[in-house]
Amino acid sequence: MTAVPVPEAAARLVAFYEGLGAADVERLAELYAADAYFRDPFNEVRGVAAIQRIFRRMFDDLADCRFTILDTIVDERGAVLVWDFTFRIRRYRPRIERRIHGASHLRFDAAGRVSHHRDYWDAAEELYAQLPLIGPVMRFLKRRLA
Repeated sequence: MTAVPVPEAAARLVAFYEGLGAADVERLAELYAADAYFRDPFNEVRGVAAIQRIFRRMFDDLADCRFTILDTIVDERGAVLVWDFTFRIRRYRPRIERRIHGASHLRFDAAGRVSHHRDYWDAAEELYAQLPLIGPVMRFLKRRLA
């Protein structure tokens, strides 16, 4: 079997994420290795089924989810995607569109499937600071520590 080039694997993943909807969660098994590692500020899991649970919960809790890939950096070892994620929280002020800016560090196996996916984004600044009870505390601490 010929190895899938990293640029090709990364391009396929970018197209998937930019079109991602709730019905596409099952397709993660096509793009991620069976024992893929995934980590973000809230989760650290291994395996496609666990990654799918995270995305199902995302679509349950959030509305109008959309990833916009702003930049893709690729070398022979993997890729970094810089992205914006826009969404609305279904149970808290659902009319307000929110945005998180972040990056994903990816590694691929020989078949071009993601074997390692680590998301980097500032949960304190981009999410917690916008919530009603914890937001004022976060903003106060930021001012005091600045």
